[in-house]
Amino acid sequence: MQAQRVLESSLCLEFFRMPDANARQKAEDHYYAALDLMADGHLEQAVAAYQESLAADPTFTEAMHGLARVLQDLQRYDDAIAVAQRLAELDPDDVLAHTSLSVLYQKKGMIPEAEAEGAKARVLGWKQQLKKS
Repeated sequence: MQAQRVLESSLCLEFFRMPDANARQKAEDHYYAALDLMADGHLEQAVAAYQESLAADPTFTEAMHGLARVLQDLQRYDDAIAVAQRLAELDPDDVLAHTSLSVLYQKKGMIPEAEAEGAKARVLGWKQQLKKS
């Protein structure tokens, strides 16, 4: 699938490598630049900045969330789904990852998949609430 190739090649994702402190700082710098670019409406440039962030630290989930969101805003749903799926693989308990997948599937008309991810998000949310009680 093209979205998977885009994700693997352009992001250089090596998810199980632990980044050093310098790599993490570089990732954070690109991440904050991407947030600024999004706020200014420069979505394509934000995609590139998020990709740079993930190239520096492939485990930086905040950058994955941002990348999935900007790809959604650009209506690049297949690419956004690939990012959100990888995020859910890395952190299966991430409520936002499953919520994002639900929204993205819904936008593509994939209603059963959207409902399944929405249900996962709700159950995870309930579990988190119970842990706090």
